[in-house]
Amino acid sequence: MGVLSKATSFLRTSHDSLLALREQTRDLVAFLQDNYYRESLRRPPYDDPRHLAPYGYKIFSESDEDGIINEIFRRIGVEDRTFFEFGVGNGGQNNTVNLLVQGWRGFWIEGSPDNMRVISTRLAAYIRAGELKALQAFITRDDINQLISRLGVPESLDLLSIDIDGNDYWVWEAMERISPRVVVIEYNATLRPPHSVVMEYKDDYVWDGTSYFGASLVALEKLGRAKGYSLVGCNFTGVNAFFVRNDLLGDFFLTPLTAEKHYEPAKYFRLRAGHRSGIGPYVRI
Repeated sequence: MGVLSKATSFLRTSHDSLLALREQTRDLVAFLQDNYYRESLRRPPYDDPRHLAPYGYKIFSESDEDGIINEIFRRIGVEDRTFFEFGVGNGGQNNTVNLLVQGWRGFWIEGSPDNMRVISTRLAAYIRAGELKALQAFITRDDINQLISRLGVPESLDLLSIDIDGNDYWVWEAMERISPRVVVIEYNATLRPPHSVVMEYKDDYVWDGTSYFGASLVALEKLGRAKGYSLVGCNFTGVNAFFVRNDLLGDFFLTPLTAEKHYEPAKYFRLRAGHRSGIGPYVRI
């Protein structure tokens, strides 16, 4: 074998070895992260049965929101099995797809025309069946109530989910036409308690990928209280906060119902777990 052939063989072997090492390292990191997650949930405060985080799991949600939403409704019950979510992406990964698959009906608003085209194809069966009504619109605090009326969202519904990567606080504050039993809203986990701050409102705001977005958990707690809701928990990754209407609280949730008690720091590595979400028509048996 000539010198060039030997060198080529050596480089190929080295390249293959590096790829194998990278894959092994990735698997090890995933194992350590998953172990950290599971071990954390065995310790206080998560070992309290009223804490929501241990009930989290992912089916179609970005992280563990699917499980927490199901657990909340297991505790307080459901009424109309109706949801309203805005900021739904392309319909493959959000907080209400799992409910749709379970037989709920609902309403979506999404600002991106490209995402709406995907939704129209991917969820065509649900739209044709009248189980999902989707509207393409860019939401502002001045037009949210008009859009709700245009879409036909009922005043009484089980779940509202808000995830528009910026003006979430301001839009929820402006909402008047509906009274959901449960509200899920994204918070900015970099703004730890006792910070009570919100990004400045801007009609045409589009998230730039930085940590400047949304509102602190304390600010959302205050807004929820003013609207008749209490903070009952956050998901383990530190992305979403969960609120329940005060008349439904009972003794179901870990107290005190404050940001100081329920704040979760950002643990975004958990968002990378699982297969890429896929949604299609399911046959209900």
